[in-house]
Amino acid sequence: MSPIDGLVFDLDGTVYLGEAALPGAVEALTELRRQNKQMLFVSNKPLEPREAYAAKLTRLGIPTLPDDVITSAYVLGYHLARHHADLALYVVGEPNLLDELRGHGLKILNEFLDQDDKEVIEPQGVDAVVIAFDRTLTYRKLNTAYQALVRGARFFATNADKACPMPGGGIPDAGGTIAALEHMTGRKLELLAGKPSHLIMNVALDRLGLPAERVMMVGDRLETDILMGHQAGMQTACTLTGASTRADALAASPAPHHIIETLIDLLPLAQN
Repeated sequence: MSPIDGLVFDLDGTVYLGEAALPGAVEALTELRRQNKQMLFVSNKPLEPREAYAAKLTRLGIPTLPDDVITSAYVLGYHLARHHADLALYVVGEPNLLDELRGHGLKILNEFLDQDDKEVIEPQGVDAVVIAFDRTLTYRKLNTAYQALVRGARFFATNADKACPMPGGGIPDAGGTIAALEHMTGRKLELLAGKPSHLIMNVALDRLGLPAERVMMVGDRLETDILMGHQAGMQTACTLTGASTRADALAASPAPHHIIETLIDLLPLAQN
């Protein structure tokens, strides 16, 4: 295998869980930086701006700049601004995603409210529906998205995770909303910005300025982190601190190049 000059890390279940760094994470990343390895952090969660993730990592003992973080919300905004800037979007998501998309100059229909703060959106005026992890999901939001999709609106999403890992167990994520709308409308999701989409890895590799074979993708989810790394041509390492067990990793196809107990086990793998 090629020498490793850069690493892309998942966050939840890989670097931290909740408000605590996972065992060995701070020590491993500190040493990798001492060795001048380039590092980026990717998250499918569109709930916070990149600045918030950078601040959290810094607070946990891993000094990080916002430009070192790539989120599914950022990637979606980046992509739509360059390829679909004229579309009027209806977003099933939380305020950070709306702010992120507005920051890319995109038209967000969620801003049109009546005097009771209820959305006044005609489904036929929606060019594209965007689905994201939304802890404020309501029947009204679901119905607005449904009505737009059956009238031909395009179908995008930040991420398609079934559950978001949390201390004590996962909570429902965007995958359930996507599945419900696909089932009800007979439509299929057209564009996924987050893992395991190639879009998020293209942004990461461009930011690192390295060939894929000299980069390692490190994460705890086989169906997103490891699959995405393989598809991008990266080396992959599955950590057992999150969603996957050793048995899962051994049975996976494609299987990770490396299975590690904690991030400390990366150090011999990344030495050139």
